Amino acid sequence: MILSVARDLFERVARFADRHSPQTLFARALIIIVVPMLLLQALSAWWFYSQRGDNVTNRLALLLVRDLRALIALRADPAAVPGPVTLGWFTSMVRLGKPRITGMVIITFLGGLWLAPGEIAHWRTSMTLIGTALLVAASNALNMYLERDADALMERTRDRPLPRAIVSPEAALAFGTGLSCVGIALVFLASNLLTGLLGMLAVAGYVAVYTPLKRTSTANTAVGAIPGAIPPMIGWAAARGDIGPGAWSLFVIVFLWQMPHFFAIAWMCREDYSRAGFRMISSDDSSGERSASQSVFFCILLLVLAGLPAFVGIASYVYQPIELVLGGLFVAVAMRFLRLRTPSAARLLFFASIAYLPLLLAALVLTKL
Repeated sequence: MILSVARDLFERVARFADRHSPQTLFARALIIIVVPMLLLQALSAWWFYSQRGDNVTNRLALLLVRDLRALIALRADPAAVPGPVTLGWFTSMVRLGKPRITGMVIITFLGGLWLAPGEIAHWRTSMTLIGTALLVAASNALNMYLERDADALMERTRDRPLPRAIVSPEAALAFGTGLSCVGIALVFLASNLLTGLLGMLAVAGYVAVYTPLKRTSTANTAVGAIPGAIPPMIGWAAARGDIGPGAWSLFVIVFLWQMPHFFAIAWMCREDYSRAGFRMISSDDSSGERSASQSVFFCILLLVLAGLPAFVGIASYVYQPIELVLGGLFVAVAMRFLRLRTPSAARLLFFASIAYLPLLLAALVLTKL
């Protein structure tokens, strides 16, 4: 009963969207999203600052000014605001979703979507895309909530909204939970049961398995790479309604890519991770030999298995030489890290990984059969 009512409501929204221009839809969506967020901000901030004994009126005024300046793309001067609050609450809530990571995940989702054979229903696909983005942002927000004490101990994360007390833990939990509920509803209603289940699996794996595992086992990187590799399968399932060999080949690529990507970060920040109590393979690897050798191993494995899409029939054989060049360069950078074992070499591997994945997916899209 509830599901049928929800689907009927979604169909009404779809018909409404077909009758209006994108500009009108964007303006109305902005109002629907921003106004409740500002009201939620006011309520949360009032509760948070009243508990601390601060002047609530002044704090709310400062937050409102920050948000308005952020919305018109003006940079605020941190020195102009007294006290610990240096970012608007709205801006900080966006930071909870880790926009850059969310953007990278959406690229992999789009890769799976475009590479899947078949027709694409643009309106439903757009809603699935938004739902997936919300799920990724929700996972990141809930991860920050669970790791807020550890983030306060690490230099690379101590400026996040929760350690700096810009956002209350309760507001972050509500934000992450709310985003996950809306995201799951959108994916289920706009797409199909399989897509919704994959979205739920990705969120549960990242938040309930990977996040606590970081404190107990060095296997957390490999386990965390599983939900990280699900988004291209979500895109494929949204277009096809099933999971075929092509979807699994994309899963393998994204899974293997994450290993050297995170090994480079973990070794550069190994002291931070140790202070926070996270168990990484780099924790007692001061020389960098273990982290670098593992990076080389997975880069070589990726070089071999990234050719799978051509063998399962979703890309032409033109893709293979492109993949070999990109993979060979990735291996070369990893081997440089193994040879030098310096922070600059690890940093180069990290940036190479960021460049590698979008370029490989672009090659796949351009050579799609």
